[in-house]
Amino acid sequence: MSTPRLVPAPISLLFSEASLEQELYEREYQSLSESDDDPISQWLKLAKARGETAETDPVLLQLVVELHRKIDALEMFLKNETPKRVSLTNAVQIDGVGFEHFSIESEMFEEGKLYYGRLEMPVHPKRDIGVFFEALSPKLAYITRMHERDEKEYNAYITARERVLIREARERKK
Repeated sequence: MSTPRLVPAPISLLFSEASLEQELYEREYQSLSESDDDPISQWLKLAKARGETAETDPVLLQLVVELHRKIDALEMFLKNETPKRVSLTNAVQIDGVGFEHFSIESEMFEEGKLYYGRLEMPVHPKRDIGVFFEALSPKLAYITRMHERDEKEYNAYITARERVLIREARERKK
């Protein structure tokens, strides 16, 4: 097997072996998808479907929606509420990402095992991505399942990281 090309990235990963709580992990994976968005996202989808947002600036609309989410998050913080998430047994920093692979900084995987995890994406808006992956080595994983919307954001993040690294390399040459 050839080594996949990975880009350095500051992403946190919480994970557990998938067989421990398969049904619970599957439920959380589905809840993190676009099918179970928060109420403001569901309202926005309905408004778009009815054509009520046709004359609205999409960037401004997205910013208002994000402000609403921030207020909801602040309200949850003030009430000392936390989103209900499945407890995962391991936490680690990812040191490299690729379009289908990622590597972690310390050896924590058992080769051939299937895991469920949450990637804490450092993008706007900040959110967690549910992912199932298989360990190819103690540090390298192959992503087996990720929702389509999450995959697009993940791939866009990798592309943006590559651009930043190329720009930095050019600046060092000058």
